[in-house]
Amino acid sequence: MSDTYKIKIAGLERELQLFPVNEKLDIAGFIMFSDVEITVASATELLKKCPEFDVILTAESKGIPLAYEMARQSGKPYIVARKSVKLYMTNPVSLTVKSITTANEQTLYLSAENAEMIKGKNVLIVDDVISTGESLRVLEKLVLYSEGNIAGKCAVLAEGDAGDRKDIIFLEKLPLFFK
Repeated sequence: MSDTYKIKIAGLERELQLFPVNEKLDIAGFIMFSDVEITVASATELLKKCPEFDVILTAESKGIPLAYEMARQSGKPYIVARKSVKLYMTNPVSLTVKSITTANEQTLYLSAENAEMIKGKNVLIVDDVISTGESLRVLEKLVLYSEGNIAGKCAVLAEGDAGDRKDIIFLEKLPLFFK
């Protein structure tokens, strides 16, 4: 087996490095940071597929470039659920997540001001990759806690079994690599 995986995303070809999750599984590392071309193209293609929305919500940190670019192209605001409480956050709401790409559980925080921005709004949840769906579930809970409506859930890639889901919008399937 090669130590890379070739994929075409939004008309652009990329070669993704494979990384071990454990002794039986590797995943292809899709890193949007610093790849402006793939970020812009992916945002354009996802916006064509997504339903109407009022605000975008993503988790810190890998989804931020995509959420920003989708917000820029659509003219709609975006909110980032943070990994830690910041001094400027008042009465933060917190929920915990365990995803395939993080070794430990993570807690995501949303300030009272951000929760108010979501209240009564149609929220598009955005991420770079959906795999186990754990990060997605926490973002959904944050939207519901904030009394928002989930307009849709999208990502550039759906990894493994997520590629069979009918409740998410994505551009391409990304396989898991079993050893």
